[in-house]
Order: sequence, then structure tokens, then C-alpha cells
Amino acid sequence: MDSYQQIVLASRPTGAPQPENFRLENGPMPVAADGQLLVRTRYLSLDPYMRGRMSTAKSYAKSVEIGETMEGEVVAEVIQSRHPDYRVGDLVQARTGWRTHAAIGVAGLRRVDPTLAPITTALGVLGMPGFTAYAGMKVIGQPKPGETVVVAAASGPVGSLVGQLAKLAGARVVGIAGGPEKCAYLRDELGFDATIDHRAYGLAEKLAEACPDGIDVYFENVGGPIWQAVLPLLNRFARVPMCGVIAHYNGGGGAEQDLLPATMTAIVRKSLLLRGYINFDFVDEHHDAFLRELGPRVRSGDIRYREDIVDGLEQAPDAFIGMLAGRNFGKALVRLA
Repeated sequence: MDSYQQIVLASRPTGAPQPENFRLENGPMPVAADGQLLVRTRYLSLDPYMRGRMSTAKSYAKSVEIGETMEGEVVAEVIQSRHPDYRVGDLVQARTGWRTHAAIGVAGLRRVDPTLAPITTALGVLGMPGFTAYAGMKVIGQPKPGETVVVAAASGPVGSLVGQLAKLAGARVVGIAGGPEKCAYLRDELGFDATIDHRAYGLAEKLAEACPDGIDVYFENVGGPIWQAVLPLLNRFARVPMCGVIAHYNGGGGAEQDLLPATMTAIVRKSLLLRGYINFDFVDEHHDAFLRELGPRVRSGDIRYREDIVDGLEQAPDAFIGMLAGRNFGKALVRLA
């Protein structure tokens, strides 16, 4: 092998990303310096936050510049080691981006043990999405037995674990997802108490029917019309962990009702807790407990997960665009040869 491939940001999208916003490039194989590793990507994670990196809007992390490799986390195999703590064949979790190979330092790497769970779980249920769900529920949501928990994008890698954690806590869980197949998965395989298809007519009415006693915890990762339906149903002292608003990532939502006055009024009148967070806010204090608690449950099958895998780096842009449109079913991954 004397070359590698990468996908770079070719242009900034206006609205939803399009294929022309990405470019596949070839380059000479990177060379590992002293203390570095040369790694080959096995799996690339596709996540909604990447849409924010394509924009110049101020955020918690820097934007990807035009011509730079698209941001992303991977599970990669060490194919050359110039560091004494790593050997050829070791698997690591790293932020190398949308590329087949990279020369990287060891700071920030996490080892991946293939004997503990499938290596894809390091990017899903036991990775960043899983920890996002765990931190939001354990630290902010804190569901109690008998309470009603609602989660949107409930069939995705974050939402599906949110619901399962709420069930383990003894709560009643209502999942909102797109399409009958996803709703059936939540109900029949994950044990959700009720499901709502947000693509069907009457979202607000159906949500009210599914939550006759109101909502005690709403895990927010969508925003848009779903927040509009949830807001009137929130009970006094309801908790709202907020990890994303995917409905607004492409700049949409301008035609929706302005809910700022209603939201601010409800926060005061109902003593609501709305807490926005990024998963790494809680890594130092809670990540080890997350792996200790969920690792055995994933291995035993008590915690279930689903993955949506495409093959080949060249398929990443289309899979990413589809994920933002809700076409994926489970954790979106790209498998590289």
C-alpha cells in the first residue's frame, strides 16, 4: 500500500448537505514518526454533530475548513507502531476522520478489546452515543419508578438506549420514531410501553393520548415540531436533558411557531429543568461507571442495539445525508476493507 483515501469538505452546505459538498481524494501513505502509530480504519462512525462541523457557526468545537478531512471517530487497527505501548494488530478508538489511514499520536486513544464486545460497539452503544444517553439520563433526567419518560429519535443509537435505561429505572417509556417499522422495533424488541410515528398525522394528539399523566422526563435530541408537541405535556419539575436539535441542523424551522415565549413561561410556572450538555462534560466523573454498568448488559443481551452499516469510504457522504434525513435504522457506520 502506497496511498490512502480521504473525504474532505469541498464546500459548505446551504440547508441539507449534498453530495457535491464532499470530495474523495487520494494521497501518499502517511508515515508514523517516533512515538506515533500508523493505523488503518476498520469502522467510521457517522453522527449528527458532524453537520455542525460543516458550518462556520460558533460552537463548542472548531469547524472543518474547506479542503480538510471530514471530522469523525473510528475504530482502527495498528499496522505500524513506533510507540512501545502499542503493537501491530492492536485496535484503538481515535478521531482520525473520514480516511482510510492515519499517522497519529497516542494521546487520547482508547484501546478496543474485541473479546469484550463487537468492536462496532465502541462507536455505538458502548461509545459516544451510548455515553450521551447514559450521562443525560443518570445525571440530568434521573427517571424514577412510575414516571413517564419520552424520547424522540427513539430507534437511533442514543434514543434507543435512553428508553432502555428508563425501563431499567422502572419508568414508563414512550418512544417517538419515523415509520411503522421503527415503532414496531421499539415496542416489540426493546419493550417500550408506547410508540408514536412522527410522520403520521396528529403527532400532538397521539402524544397526549400516550401520556395521560403528563411527561416527567423528555430526552431532547430533535427539537422542531416534536418539542412543540411535548411542551404542553411537561409536568411540574420535569427534567429535559438536551443533547441535540437535529431538526434545526440544516437551518430549517423558520416556518414553525415561535415557542420561545411559551418555553420560557413554562420553565418558570412548572419549575422545569432544561440542561443542554455535550457528552464529554461528564467523561471524567461518569465514563468508567458507564462501561462497568453497561458493558456486561450489552454482552448478555440485556441491553439491545441495532446498527446500520454501509461498505466503502466512498459511501460515507450518501450514508451521512441519509442519516440526517432519518433513513438509517440504528447506529450509522461505514465499514472499510
